[in-house]
Amino acid sequence: MATKWNLDPAHSELTFKVKHMMISNIKGNFTDFTAEIETEDDSFANAKTTATIQTSSISTHNTDRDNHLRSAEFFNAEANPTITFESSALNNEVTGNLTINGITKPVVLDVDFNGINVDPWGNTKAGFSFEGKINRKDFGLNWNAALEAGGVMVSEEVKIAGELQFVKQA
Repeated sequence: MATKWNLDPAHSELTFKVKHMMISNIKGNFTDFTAEIETEDDSFANAKTTATIQTSSISTHNTDRDNHLRSAEFFNAEANPTITFESSALNNEVTGNLTINGITKPVVLDVDFNGINVDPWGNTKAGFSFEGKINRKDFGLNWNAALEAGGVMVSEEVKIAGELQFVKQA
């Protein structure tokens, strides 16, 4: 019998880093997302994972930049309100389909299973850390500007990471 685990959003985060002007990294996160894992046992070996991120929840702690990222030049959040991820196996890495900007591509993420524990209120929780890289141009996120000294304003490579905690459903 399959067991469902739902994301505990109060104890989870999704972050990203992208090189800016070829000299520094800009960090950001998504503040509104859900995820679910369905598994046959507590090993999570053949777990099915789904996640939905609200595109408009992107935050880099700069209002002008966040609005630009929500615009048609990047995520086009009005036309593409969600980013989704689906996988069918979870081991030391997870391979799944990531959909951004209406474009679906396979991605591979490194995953650490941090274990299972019971909180003071009797809820069984499981923790995971993941990281990986994507090329933003693969998802139609093409905006850029050439720099006078060479290079570009925004790198194509985006590093993504997450700290996720799930609650076992009865």
